[in-house]
Amino acid sequence: MADYFDRITDKQADLIRQAQVFFVATADPGLAPGTNGVGAVNVSPKGGVPLHVLDEHRVAYLDYTGSGNETARHSMAGGPITVMVCSFDRKDAAVVRLYGHATVTPIAESPLAGQLLAAPAENIALPERQAIVVDVESTVTSCGYGVPVMTFGAQRTVRERGRRYKVPRKA
Repeated sequence: MADYFDRITDKQADLIRQAQVFFVATADPGLAPGTNGVGAVNVSPKGGVPLHVLDEHRVAYLDYTGSGNETARHSMAGGPITVMVCSFDRKDAAVVRLYGHATVTPIAESPLAGQLLAAPAENIALPERQAIVVDVESTVTSCGYGVPVMTFGAQRTVRERGRRYKVPRKA
């Protein structure tokens, strides 16, 4: 059974700070599913950088180039954002979801640049793009029984990125 909160609790903050990966889902409020081959909801895994708990109503992370920029596009259009953090530990099943809206700022212009750049991704080897700050309106915790037990091996390096879905661009 889920528990609902109007802020990030201390227990939630502990889980967030320990997470090796988190997931970000955004929606464009004006885009219908299937429009121009783009869905109305985007979900992205984020690894290599921490999700910083700024206070009980805000989190932030450093975003890199290298993929589409749907999170920024949806956020600038006023769409909602959900951040999900899971525990993959055998003894500590848990899921935390943070609901709110995000502000996107080029990293060079962000007042959080120093804090975010102090914990950069070690192996992404791509330029930092922007600071994503989520104003958290509510949170939900759930049991996490559907989350598999997994151990963290390492963050992916550039050589290990793989190219399964990368199509060479024509010049």
